[in-house]
Amino acid sequence: MASRAVITARQERLGAELRKLRERAGLTLRVAAKATGIAESKLSSTEAGRVGVSAERVRFLADLYKAGETPLVDALAAMAVERGRGWWEEYRGLLPRGFLDLAELEHHTRHVRSFEIVNIPGLLQSGEHVRALYEGFPLEMSEEQKELRTAFRLRRQEVLDRDDYHYEVVIHEAALRIRKADRAIARRQLLHILEQSERPQVTVRVVPFDRDGFTISSPVLMLGGPVSQLDTVLRDAPHGGAFLDGAAQLDAYRRWIAEAQKAALGVVQSKEFIHDLARQI
Repeated sequence: MASRAVITARQERLGAELRKLRERAGLTLRVAAKATGIAESKLSSTEAGRVGVSAERVRFLADLYKAGETPLVDALAAMAVERGRGWWEEYRGLLPRGFLDLAELEHHTRHVRSFEIVNIPGLLQSGEHVRALYEGFPLEMSEEQKELRTAFRLRRQEVLDRDDYHYEVVIHEAALRIRKADRAIARRQLLHILEQSERPQVTVRVVPFDRDGFTISSPVLMLGGPVSQLDTVLRDAPHGGAFLDGAAQLDAYRRWIAEAQKAALGVVQSKEFIHDLARQI
């Protein structure tokens, strides 16, 4: 199978999970290649996501590695047979790769949890709010690029139209009060959040300023996998978003989100809070 010209985060994740299974079995790449009859270079490329792998080979490798984790192996086998180009591929070469990887991960998950401290969550941003963000972008950006990024972000929100989607978000009061545009747009953005929160698949809760001992100072987005081992965390980083999937990292950010949820108001109280804030503006 020829090497891929483009490797997505999801393809990299499949390869990384196969590597983890091999390492957990205590096998070096060379020993595994000899045991399977697969060229070492090909096995290495498979683990890097540079070449595809069939569901049958995933199960063959999992059996060799004595994985004994049927739900995980089933999920990896399902990932291996994914075909087709998602809508985000229309933007490849036009927008940064991280944008496309996030859209792909959002498409394949069924459960998203997030905490935002200074920004309105992307899936809850109104069109005029998104446009205001890019109008005020500190770096030079062409009008074409602004339009592309705006259209892309709004299209990402289509996942909320799915009945099988569950989006849980905790928003700090700071994010609700910071005005990315003028007073009128800020008010309509708050009303847009309230409107979206009426969807049965969307849960919005607020952490007010007066919460004592609240120390979480960075946003976090967790995209649920078909099994917990395949969850993915997106964290902001100086160079852009970073996807994390180590077991210890996932456990740490699960606790992080749980702390944010613990500090947040209830669902009804949160809606009342946002409604009152919108009236104040």
